[in-house]
Amino acid sequence: MGLEYVMVIIFVLGYIGIALEHNIKVDKAASSLLIGMICWAMYAMYPAEHLEIDEHKSIYELIKDKDLRERNEAFSDFLQHEEEEYREEVFKNPELYADKLRIPASETHHYVHDYVEHGLTHHLYEIAGILFFLLGAMTIVELIDAHEGFSVITDRITTTSKVKLLWVICILTFFMSAALDNLTTSIVMISVIRKLISEKEVRWLFGGFIIIAANAGGAWSPIGDVTTTMLWNNGQIPDTTVIIKNLILPSLAALIVPLAIASIFTRGQVSRPDKVEPVGGHAHVQVTNREKIIVFALGLAGLLFVPVFKTMTHLPPFTGMMLSLGVLWLVTEVMHGRKSSELKRNLSVISVLQKVDTASVLFFLGILMAVAALQEVGHLGQVAHFLDNAMNGNMYTINISIGLLSAIVDNVPLVAAAQGMYPVSIGVFGENGQFWQFLAYCAGTGGSALIIGSAAGVAVMGLEKISFGWYLKHISLYAIIGYAAGAAVYFFMF
Repeated sequence: MGLEYVMVIIFVLGYIGIALEHNIKVDKAASSLLIGMICWAMYAMYPAEHLEIDEHKSIYELIKDKDLRERNEAFSDFLQHEEEEYREEVFKNPELYADKLRIPASETHHYVHDYVEHGLTHHLYEIAGILFFLLGAMTIVELIDAHEGFSVITDRITTTSKVKLLWVICILTFFMSAALDNLTTSIVMISVIRKLISEKEVRWLFGGFIIIAANAGGAWSPIGDVTTTMLWNNGQIPDTTVIIKNLILPSLAALIVPLAIASIFTRGQVSRPDKVEPVGGHAHVQVTNREKIIVFALGLAGLLFVPVFKTMTHLPPFTGMMLSLGVLWLVTEVMHGRKSSELKRNLSVISVLQKVDTASVLFFLGILMAVAALQEVGHLGQVAHFLDNAMNGNMYTINISIGLLSAIVDNVPLVAAAQGMYPVSIGVFGENGQFWQFLAYCAGTGGSALIIGSAAGVAVMGLEKISFGWYLKHISLYAIIGYAAGAAVYFFMF
């Protein structure tokens, strides 16, 4: 058995470990970190086997290998770049290189390892950005929570009917996700439902629908989901009005249909908690209405500012999130500066940071690292090519399959693979073409089928401790029905 298949088997076993977290009594973060680091270790120890290359060949020979370019275009481009840089050095300093006009075959091994490190650095940069974004968002939300800021929303929601409350929460989540993004919105809305619902199972049901609503809401907005943002920024869907106009109805269907079905089976009233437990388990501290409103308004404005900052500076979203956190941190320090240390201790950012769910952040790190390793050795690209061949290039079946597959592996590398496979051309593959629009919908909403299939799902899983199995049993079918309904709406629209 080839080593590349061993890596896939390790990933699958780790995935099963995550799914059976409560059965095997091993925290999902441990399984996630194990598969992430083992996959990268295997790749680093045996890069030639995973990349399917002969290290005895020179870089020049590998560049000319057409099969290698088809299998791994990124690796070929890296070698091409290294060869060109070497030639430039030869041209500048011919006396130092003597007759070595090309990189000798004996050096190929070192360049292959350089490629592994280059890939790790690239993915770590992207993953770190997601983790810092998550950390910043969680800290802002929990700081608002510590100041009881979410009572500004919850005090205005008076219904105790499960069905009515479910509709209110989901519609609010849907539109907030388009304005913020699905990850941030899911964190905010979990804080809201903790003020409204005391029973754990009922809160889990609402949490599951928050995931569906957040992912559906993010799909029709250029800033609502990272994959839609990728297609917007990279030129596949440069016109934001096209995204909004053509995807809002399918996205609404992805939420409304499962919500309508759930309404048939949901009965009774919700009971509000007597003593609300904040997201981070903060101690109850009396705050004035003025302080409550200031922190809530400034925190929400800071979250809304993130996409604006990204558009203005073209910097990664985490920079805007950290800027917003810095401003809120400064304001709360000044606000409570004259209070006694006992009073302000539980209202400070430092107190909030001590209660952040680090295990969820590490779980995210592990699972994204594992997927990145599979992407680096070309497995995800192979899957995309397989889908293309098996489905005869049908844009609907390809995209629906990519969406469902994104519930298992991260949607970002899958969309990136599709972008690499299908250059912007004409027709459905042209700028603002239907293939790219439908890909944005499918990649954005398909991850709802499993709780670890999206950033929103991972965040809710960490905050509410929802198990993989419970979500699969109680929410996945709703998510898949909604996903299919939205796909059908898009199909009939065009």
